[in-house]
Amino acid sequence: MEWGISMIDRIQKSDAEWREILSPEQYQVCRCDNTEAPHTGKYTHCKETGIYTCACCGQELFDSSAKYDSGSGWPSYWQPIDASKVSEKTDYTNSTTRTEVLCSRCDAHLGHVFSDGPKPTGLRYCINSIALELKERG
Repeated sequence: MEWGISMIDRIQKSDAEWREILSPEQYQVCRCDNTEAPHTGKYTHCKETGIYTCACCGQELFDSSAKYDSGSGWPSYWQPIDASKVSEKTDYTNSTTRTEVLCSRCDAHLGHVFSDGPKPTGLRYCINSIALELKERG
């Protein structure tokens, strides 16, 4: 068990299955750890209220009340809905050390978390729009 997610709740699919259900762009970001270009994502400047879910498995990840404009070019949040909804791992790519953020249910690459965010957490979850789906509040 990892981060409170039971093995029954975990979603595991083959590479071929992910390719069938995701767009080529979603596959590259969510399954191959790529990053969308800054200022291009559909949620970068979105002001709608709701819950941001994982584009791969639908798990609830971030509430719009924790979203803020970080100026980074990607949607940014100061906390996930619940710490158990995301997992983190050290990312050594691009000659830097960063903390990668993944969906704890399906291991989709979401983005990275940095320690330069606003209070109360001081965190900036910098997330690719293409890895998210917004369920707007009615």
